[in-house]
Amino acid sequence: MTEFDGLPTLQSPIAIAAFEGWNDAADASTSAVEHLEQLWDAREISSIDPEEFYDFQVNRPQITLTDGDTRHIEWPGTTILSASPPGAKHDVVLIRGTEPSMRWRTFCESVLEICHSLGVQRLVLLGALLADVPYNRPLPVSGSVTRPDEHALVTPTRYEGPTGIVGVLHDAARRAELDAMSFWVHVPHYANNPPCPKATLALLHRIEDVLDLPVPVADLAEEAAAWEERVRNAASQDAELAEYLRELEERAGDAGIQPLTGDEIASAFERYLRRRGHNR
Repeated sequence: MTEFDGLPTLQSPIAIAAFEGWNDAADASTSAVEHLEQLWDAREISSIDPEEFYDFQVNRPQITLTDGDTRHIEWPGTTILSASPPGAKHDVVLIRGTEPSMRWRTFCESVLEICHSLGVQRLVLLGALLADVPYNRPLPVSGSVTRPDEHALVTPTRYEGPTGIVGVLHDAARRAELDAMSFWVHVPHYANNPPCPKATLALLHRIEDVLDLPVPVADLAEEAAAWEERVRNAASQDAELAEYLRELEERAGDAGIQPLTGDEIASAFERYLRRRGHNR
């Protein structure tokens, strides 16, 4: 059951969702949503009752202490928050939770029902997967969109195989004729211990593109540089890892990096100016 009492009236909202678990290598996607929650002072507006969607022996509730001695149980579940980014044309709905254990189709119906009640115009799904990619190059972001005219926003994925709640929710949104897109950042599998600030940063840059709005990244850029340095130091002490990384870089180099066309450079620069203009 979803709690709908007291839902706010939002301005052309866009929803951004991420889920812990299989879809969230190195916690990169949920960290992106958490960053936006803190950045925009998001407030909780609803939640999805976890009782019918989770196996609590798999996703156990957690006991926390309040005021030093009051015991409080936190249940796994999904929280919906709203925010009004400064200078944005759209309010934002942030959906963050744990991948459900069961009844995924019913769960997706609950998410889409609350999106409909809030007047959400677009659903942006974030995920992170493990991949053979060099840590010291821009981490690839692949994905899919429901609208044919938006294919340029993502590097299309040709993945076939098991999927998680992100893939199922994207398909449910498509069937419900809700504009949806998915962004999956590729996390180096040999450096997948959370956090991975470089991967989180890559997803936040895609959110900038969708919202056409600068997303301050606070200390993430410095944290990403420090993360790279730690991986570099680990490789310097492990001959096998160093050789593997050289092979990855050569493979990436063989694939080639296509230069941007003049039109693509101009378009990117115009987006940059528009975003920065919001702060003037």
